[in-house]
Amino acid sequence: MKEKKPNMSVVIGTIGDDAHIIGGWVLMHTFRNAGFTVAFLGAIVPQQDFINAAVEINADAILVSSSYGMGLIDCEGLRDKCIEAGLDDIILYAGGSVAPSMELEHNWDEVERRYHEMGFNRVFTNTVSAKDAVAYLKEDLGVS
Repeated sequence: MKEKKPNMSVVIGTIGDDAHIIGGWVLMHTFRNAGFTVAFLGAIVPQQDFINAAVEINADAILVSSSYGMGLIDCEGLRDKCIEAGLDDIILYAGGSVAPSMELEHNWDEVERRYHEMGFNRVFTNTVSAKDAVAYLKEDLGVS
């Protein structure tokens, strides 16, 4: 079986009922400047919209932003829906304030474990830089 060559394309948006958009906006510009095609969906984005956009642009990754602490709930089932849509190998990242603040502050290992169990490749706190997110995705895609 031939290995899929990366398209250098990503879908970025703020999932669920979260209206915070600055992090996603910064990611959009940073990824575009790094040579990626970006489908930027904005804020308050349902899971299915991420999947539809990923199919439309043949995305390598979906980058989910969540800043209101409900990311664990909003992201649940996304990997399964991706698989149902034929996006078995798509890379999933989540970042921001992806869990209630007490969990983020005192039990990051547990938060990270839960995201990995949901099928996310990586999860980041809101302190990760957009430049680092680009570097991680390039590493995960095997490109330089």
